[in-house]
Amino acid sequence: MAHGIDEVARVAGVSTATVSRALRGLPNVSDSTRERVRSVATQLGYVASPSAASLASGRTMTIGLLTPWVKHWFFANVIEGAERALQSEGFGALLYTFEISRNAPRRRVDPDVLRRRVDGILVVGLPLDPAEVAALVGLGHPMIFVGSGVEGQLTVRLDDLVTGRTATEHLIDLGHRRIGHISGAPDDVTPFSPPAARRRGWLEAMGAAGLSVEPTLEVHGHFDLDGGRDSMRQLLAQRPDVTAVFAASDEMAMGAILAVRELGLRVPQDVSVIGIDGHDLGELVGLTTMAHPAVEEGAAAAALLLTMIAGTSAPADLVYQTRLVRRSSTGPPREGVAHA
Repeated sequence: MAHGIDEVARVAGVSTATVSRALRGLPNVSDSTRERVRSVATQLGYVASPSAASLASGRTMTIGLLTPWVKHWFFANVIEGAERALQSEGFGALLYTFEISRNAPRRRVDPDVLRRRVDGILVVGLPLDPAEVAALVGLGHPMIFVGSGVEGQLTVRLDDLVTGRTATEHLIDLGHRRIGHISGAPDDVTPFSPPAARRRGWLEAMGAAGLSVEPTLEVHGHFDLDGGRDSMRQLLAQRPDVTAVFAASDEMAMGAILAVRELGLRVPQDVSVIGIDGHDLGELVGLTTMAHPAVEEGAAAAALLLTMIAGTSAPADLVYQTRLVRRSSTGPPREGVAHA
């Protein structure tokens, strides 16, 4: 029969608070006392409940996780990595979604739903305005952004500028000179926005190669497959001379490939396509991509947040590099190609 914390405290000769601190690995407990408490707890079959541990430490053992979606590849993988890291340390996640729609304004973040319910906050790919950021900072909890960031807040992110430039340079090196770009939403232009930095990388690579960029070479795919398909149709309608496309996400890139094929064209003979992410399904369609470890990024963000909750000062931004994965969706342009 398992005994309670009171019995463990009585046998070990300490208070119940000391038992809780010792079993949670918290400070202000000597090594000898900690070992004695653990030994007694094992003998009596006592397992501390999460609620009791939370009360003893003054923590909720919960992280607030704010994100637009859980169904898209990047968000799902970051959240999976974060949850794994949190669970390994006895923490849970309180998930709030704020869907970004092209047809309606996003629901605003209300900090009151997190008050006294979380010990820290992870913001995954959710662009926030200054008032929302200030409201979250006002809660007094450590906070980390993943993907989209804001000035003055720790962000775990990709080197999006270099990624966009490298993706475009891959197409240029293959011989392409009319390269379109599928970005996210037209109003997502803040300096700390991944699509804005990826677009700058595209522009830099085109400029360095002496290639002109007209407004008709850029369309917006809203970071989903349907958006990638619709925007690719729009791009080829207004610029039938395009021979290659750099999409700012793999899901948009896969939508673009569908559109090219639906129009009776071939990938890559008529149009080459490259994306960003390393989506699990990319290999099925032969998608060339700039891959990155999203699960690892989520786990790293959660681990950093836990160290900040424990009192460690915030480090500098954690920046991940991407790697070019060459597959069959990119190749040299056909001589004299022009798409009707």
